[in-house]
Amino acid sequence: MRQRTMMLNAIRGHLAEFGIITAQGPRNILALIAQIQSEDRFDLPDIARLALLGLAGQLEALTNEIRALERRLTAWHREDATSQRLETIPGVGIVTATALSASIPDPSIFKSGRQFAAFLGLVPRQNSSGGKDRLGRISKMGDGYLRRLLVVGATSVIRRKGANETATGVWIRSLLERKPARDVTVAMANKTARIAWAILTREDVYRSTPTT
Repeated sequence: MRQRTMMLNAIRGHLAEFGIITAQGPRNILALIAQIQSEDRFDLPDIARLALLGLAGQLEALTNEIRALERRLTAWHREDATSQRLETIPGVGIVTATALSASIPDPSIFKSGRQFAAFLGLVPRQNSSGGKDRLGRISKMGDGYLRRLLVVGATSVIRRKGANETATGVWIRSLLERKPARDVTVAMANKTARIAWAILTREDVYRSTPTT
């Protein structure tokens, strides 16, 4: 997906060099590429047009690979009970659920959800100064891929905070009144990691707690 985004940005940048401006977003860029392929209304030098069509071919190949991988992940997810249980957690989709299930076959190696979150680098570093422990930024140690997936999922949960009538929604809104959004996102990712550990350990599904 990162490669695809880089390719889209490269195509958009090359087009801008020739005065062809398009709005951001894959759909807009792909529509413009289709016009270049089927029409001759853009005043492009032949070599530039060939180069852009070459990039478009690479983009199409990447897109096909992504779709194939998504189909394989979906098929694996449908056959894996643990992955399906993890998907019940808000902010955890198929990609995150399959990654957690495949990466953590034995959750008992972690004594607690906090230890699992620490393994992912989602707990603050502790710094000692003058005999006092101070919490700094998150450690970012451990599995960076799982950490990124959980942070992305946490971001989506926070974006829907207004419609979230569960205890988690209340908790998010309360934190946002006191802390920057970035800190709240990490806190949500930490919470998700702890919930994931509990589900992996107990072989249960996520059940939200409604507000009373």
